[in-house]
Amino acid sequence: MTQQPATRFSPAWHLFVPKLYTVLREGYRAPHFRDDAIAGLTVAIVALPLAMALAIASGTTPDKGLVTAIVAGFLISALGGSRFQIGGPTGAFVVVVFNVIHAHGYDGLVLATLMAGAMLLIAGIARFGDWIKYIPDPVVTGFTSGIAVIIFSSQIGDLFGLSLASVPADFIAKWAAFWNARGSVSPWAAGVAFGALGVIIVLRRLAPKQPGFLIAVVAASLFVYLLNAPVDTIGSRFGGIPSHLPMPHWPEITVSRLQELLPSAFTIAFLAGVESLLSAMVADGMTGRRHRSNCELVAQGTANIASALFGGMPATGAIARTATNIRSGARSPIAGMLHALFVLLFILLLAPLASFIPMASLAAILVIVAWNMSELEKFRALMRAPRGDQFVLLLTFGLTVMVDLTVAIEVGVVLAAILFMHRMSQVDTHEQGAGMWEHDEDDFTRAPNGGYTQRDALPVGVEVFRLRGPLFFGNASRLGDILDALIGPWPGTFILRMRDVPMVDATGVGALREFLHRCQMHGTKVIVSGIQPQPRQVLTQMGFGTDSTALQLAEDFQAALALVRAA
Repeated sequence: MTQQPATRFSPAWHLFVPKLYTVLREGYRAPHFRDDAIAGLTVAIVALPLAMALAIASGTTPDKGLVTAIVAGFLISALGGSRFQIGGPTGAFVVVVFNVIHAHGYDGLVLATLMAGAMLLIAGIARFGDWIKYIPDPVVTGFTSGIAVIIFSSQIGDLFGLSLASVPADFIAKWAAFWNARGSVSPWAAGVAFGALGVIIVLRRLAPKQPGFLIAVVAASLFVYLLNAPVDTIGSRFGGIPSHLPMPHWPEITVSRLQELLPSAFTIAFLAGVESLLSAMVADGMTGRRHRSNCELVAQGTANIASALFGGMPATGAIARTATNIRSGARSPIAGMLHALFVLLFILLLAPLASFIPMASLAAILVIVAWNMSELEKFRALMRAPRGDQFVLLLTFGLTVMVDLTVAIEVGVVLAAILFMHRMSQVDTHEQGAGMWEHDEDDFTRAPNGGYTQRDALPVGVEVFRLRGPLFFGNASRLGDILDALIGPWPGTFILRMRDVPMVDATGVGALREFLHRCQMHGTKVIVSGIQPQPRQVLTQMGFGTDSTALQLAEDFQAALALVRAA
């Protein structure tokens, strides 16, 4: 496949140019600002209750979440490598932040966030942005689903209005405490929580464009206020939220403090980097654009440093809010910057009203957040993967819930690497015994100069690419790179040659599914030729669709060309 020269010979500094600069250089006009303003307001309405709810679930006060959405959200959009990224507090941090505050206090969290920001800056400058591809899908899904379980568990007390002196951090002990306090269930709190939950679910089904979170919170607040219901509110628990941004403050730094917070800082940096780049990849898939991963890491580092100095929380790219931004018609990073300014306007003008928000309604929001994070469909799909991938998924999930997120990620990645080496050793053994890698020249077309090329006999509107080597978590992203390298209009048919691909894992299947989805979006039919037994078995096992209108299988390259000519 011919690569665009600009990709190969672009200067190094180009990797760190914010997309905001690119957009302004291309020409930014009034209609673009109007679209961005509408999208920014829409996302701000979603972010308002969510930022407060995530902060409370993390063991701190609601204003910390709002400060993070404003300061970090603005900088992530202004300096980032994605046109559509929305930054702020996310569910992935809830477990880590809660544990850091529990062990080291809020001052410890500020210092850990500051250290994490510095780590992200260094990672971006060192061009580690592409390293996300080395994290397998079973590991990502395992710890994400585990975090969802922990978030849901943390909301049981507010969901039912339980009277608890303290809630243990340990998962088993936490549920034991809930069970012991079952006699203190508040019908008022439970009614408000499940009422808000019902409003959100109904609106998502019947009016998905409406801000369900905000409507549920406003309705619950009015209900509690008008009936004077005995339900815990932000005002009764936290005394409300301030109507101004705090002044930046440098935390106390000592060598011993840095050493004890280093593991937590590394976990925060890792999560921020992974989730921000995953969010940027989702945005790329929805829009056809391409983000600058190293520039994104630099922006995340800067934003986390600023958030810490203003007394906020760790921040990263928020996948759901980024998707909302895109669906609302955003045109540039200015939409994300405006989202932060709209949240700031809320603090300045409407902060006193936040005192009336029931805790039970915020618990309902976090139940929805936990459900979305659980990625149930993806979890089920991975449970149809080979047993090794299933084991990595379940082990990462179990360690996340029962032990520690850092341990879960470390064990998951190491186990996935060992599993890959084991699979490749099996492939090598099979090759030696059965001649799997014997070269078949009939699979090529003879060129006039006596050589062989796969492109000489291609019909008009057909593109072809040959994959070599295993398609696994370490290189699955190259499928997306193939499409990104296309020059000109999309072809009518894309032939993907996989004779030299001896092994595919769950991450490779996910990349292949995304490849097919992007081709379908552009009306391009995909033909896979020469697929070997192991990849064919894994694709079938994981329910990979073989709809003849979108994907066809051919025994070899010549058979694929025959299918094209017969169409």
